[in-house]
Amino acid sequence: MTLLLDGHAARAWQGGPSFTRRNRLYRLAWSITWLLLARWTPPPLRGWRRLLLRLFGAQVAPTANVYASARIWSPANLSIADHAAIGPGAIVYSMAPTTIGAYAVISQRAHLCAGTHDIEDPGFQLVARPIAIGARAWIAAEAFVGPGVTVGEGAVLGARGCAMRDLAPWTVYRGNPATPLRHRNIRFEPAA
Repeated sequence: MTLLLDGHAARAWQGGPSFTRRNRLYRLAWSITWLLLARWTPPPLRGWRRLLLRLFGAQVAPTANVYASARIWSPANLSIADHAAIGPGAIVYSMAPTTIGAYAVISQRAHLCAGTHDIEDPGFQLVARPIAIGARAWIAAEAFVGPGVTVGEGAVLGARGCAMRDLAPWTVYRGNPATPLRHRNIRFEPAA
């Protein structure tokens, strides 16, 4: 079946899954594992949650913290550095590589979304682009970081802010779309 869009013939979506059977089975196994073995765990069992993430392919530093109520789409695409945290109810839609730098904080119910759809494609195909959260950055409560965004070192995306473009280092952003508010005056010396 073909459609006519802007005078050009385009193939209509014929249905079918966007991901391979293997990918879907992996994510099903991951979801069941997290639900049964991690979702109910109290905060002190962070080491157990890190182990489960590693077993499914995540790169997780020994000091990282992932809350039990966080939702991670694919651990295989996730990398979390030292002392970084993914807070309660945060959603990490890691369709593409998603990197969280050292001491970065993803606050409660924040959303890192590495996937979208190509709205110009008649098949509305999925598009996945990596997300990078810099060291000491903070994604505040219920904020949204879109596909392909790099959040610079020490940057802050305020509560319910929406970043669809890169955020400069050591800058505070707010709103939808995220706009710079001011520079952060704090700097951290590298650990010896």
